[in-house]
Amino acid sequence: MELLILLLEKDGNVVSRQEIVERLWGKDVFVDTEHGINTAIRKIRTVLQEGAERPRFVLTILGKGYRFVTEPKNGNERSLETLQERVSAEPDVAVLSSTPIIQHSPEQAGPAAAGPVADAVPASRRHWWPWAVATVVLCLLAVTVLGLKSGGIRDRFLSASPRASIRSIAVLPLVNLSGDPSQDYFADGMTDELITMLAKNTSLRVVSRTSAMQYKGVNRPVRDIARALGVDGVLEGSVERSANRVHMTVQLIHGPSDTHIWAESYDRDLQSATSLPSELSQTIAKEVRTAVSAEHAKHPINPEAHDAYLHGRYFWFSDNYSRSEEYFRKAVELQPDYAAAWSGLADSYAVRAAALMVPPREVVPKAKAAAQKAIELDDSLPEAHNTLAALYLFGDWDLKRADEESQRVIAMNPNLAEGRHIRCSVLEAMNRLDESVQEQKREMELDPFARPWALGSAYMRARQFDAAVKELRLREEAQPHDVNIKFFLSDAYLYRGMFRESAQELERAFTAADDKRAAAEVRHAFESGGEKALAEWWQRRDAEGARKRYVSPWWLAFSNARLGRKEETLRYLEEAYREHTALLVFLQTEPIFDFLHSDERYRALVKKIGLPPAY
Repeated sequence: MELLILLLEKDGNVVSRQEIVERLWGKDVFVDTEHGINTAIRKIRTVLQEGAERPRFVLTILGKGYRFVTEPKNGNERSLETLQERVSAEPDVAVLSSTPIIQHSPEQAGPAAAGPVADAVPASRRHWWPWAVATVVLCLLAVTVLGLKSGGIRDRFLSASPRASIRSIAVLPLVNLSGDPSQDYFADGMTDELITMLAKNTSLRVVSRTSAMQYKGVNRPVRDIARALGVDGVLEGSVERSANRVHMTVQLIHGPSDTHIWAESYDRDLQSATSLPSELSQTIAKEVRTAVSAEHAKHPINPEAHDAYLHGRYFWFSDNYSRSEEYFRKAVELQPDYAAAWSGLADSYAVRAAALMVPPREVVPKAKAAAQKAIELDDSLPEAHNTLAALYLFGDWDLKRADEESQRVIAMNPNLAEGRHIRCSVLEAMNRLDESVQEQKREMELDPFARPWALGSAYMRARQFDAAVKELRLREEAQPHDVNIKFFLSDAYLYRGMFRESAQELERAFTAADDKRAAAEVRHAFESGGEKALAEWWQRRDAEGARKRYVSPWWLAFSNARLGRKEETLRYLEEAYREHTALLVFLQTEPIFDFLHSDERYRALVKKIGLPPAY
C-alpha cells in the first residue's frame, strides 16, 4: 500500500528505487530491499492482471525505477474504466469502491509536476484521479488477500493462473535477514532441506542445490533465472532466526510469465521450525496440483542437533570435509536417532576415500557403518542409499551390489543428481560405456554446476575424444574460471593427440589455480622438449610430492603411464590394489592405461579386482 501511494503521489513521474527504500524502510534498516521492492511491484501487477513485459499501469524505467502511467484518453481514463469494470463485476467489492479511502487536497498536492507527462493532464483531474485509482486497486488487493482464504473468490480472479503448468521448480537461496553473516549457514541449510524435501515428497522436477546456489545474491529477473535453469516455477524467500524463533517468508512465481502464484509467512519456535521444509514441500505440491508422496510420521529433531547438522552441510558444500565431519558427529551425539546426520557423516568419510585424500582403510569402514545406521533409522533416505552404493563400488569393488543399490536410488528419487552420477560410475566400471554417457547426461541436466567436467570425463572413458573436447570447450566457455574443466580439457587434448593444445590448457589450469610457478614450469617443459618433457615434469612433481605427503599410488601409476613406463606403472597399480584404492574400478576405462591391456600381469589385476574384462 505504501508503495502504491508513493507511485501515485508522483503524478506519473519516475520513482527511484532509492526513494522507495527510504519511504518503506528508511536508510539504516537492514532488510532485503531488492526482494521487497520486486515482491511489492509483482503483487500490484498481479492484482491489475498485467505482465512486466506489457504493463498498462506500472511502468519499469530501466536503471531508474518505476512510474504509474498518467496519460489521458486511452491511457488512465481507459485504465480506470477497466479497473472500475473489474470491481463492478465483483459485488462484494463494489460497495467498498463507492467511498474514497484517501482524500488528497490541493494543499497536500504541492506544485504541479514539470514535464510533458504532467502538462498533458488537466490540473483539475491530476489530483483526484490517482486516488480514485488507488481506491479501486486497494479494493482489488483486498480481494486478492481474501482470495487466499476463499477459494471461490480466488478462482474467479485467478482463473487463468498457471499453477497447473508448473512441472519443474528451482528453489533460490533463501535470503538471510538476520543482519548477521554468520547466520548464512542457517539460510543455506534451510534452502537445502527444502530442495531435498520437494524432490523427495513430490513429482516435481527439482533443480539441485548446486545449480540454484549460483544465484545466491544475484539480482536477475525471475524470468531469466527460470529460463537459465529450465524450470516453470521459482520459489524465493527469506529467513530470519532470532534466539528462539524462526521467521520465514516464501513465494512461488511462474517463471515464464513472471506471475506471482502463492506466498506465505511462517513464525515458528526452533523446535517446530525443523519440520518447516517438509510442511512447505507438501503445501507447494498442492498449490501446483502435482502428485504428493504420502507423509511419513514426523520425527522430532532436537534444535541443537539440527543446528549442528546445518553447520555440517554448510562446510560440506564448502569442501571443508574435516569441519563437516566434526559437526555431523556433534549432531549424532546430541541425537543418536538423527538419520540425516548419520547420512551426512557417512558422506564426510566416503568423499575422502573416493577423492584419494587418505588411504581408504582409514575411512571406508566408518563411512559404511554410518550409512547403514542412517538407513536403519530411515530407509526412505535416497542420499544414504546413494552413499552405500558408492561404498559398494569404491570401497568393496562389489559391482553387483553397487548396481542393485544405485538402481534403487534412481527408483526412489529420479531427480537426485548425485544418484545419477554414482549410477554413471557403476556403469563405467561394468564397461557399459554408452549407458554411462547417457546417465551422465541426465546428471548434467539436473545439476550442470556440480561437476561441469563430468560429461567430458564420461566421453573420454568411452573413447569419444572428439565429443569430450567439444563438450569441455563449451563448458569452459560458460564457466571460464573453473579449474577442473581446464585439467580435464588438457587430458582430452592429450588423448586426441593435440599435444600443444594440451600443454596450453594445462598452463591455463595452473594459472587459474593461482599456481604461477607450476604454470611457468609447464610452459618451459613443453617448449624445451614437447610432450615427453612435460610428461617427465608430471612424474617428477608426483614423486617429489609423495616424499612430503600422502599421494595415492593411483596418481603415481598415472604419471608413469603417461611416459609409457610399463614396469613402474604396474608396480604402482599393484600397490594401489594392496591399498584398496577406490579408483581402481576405473582401471580399464582410463585411456592412459590402454597400453597395458595385452600384459598378463595387468589382466591378472583386472581379475583380482573383479572387473568384467574389456580387453
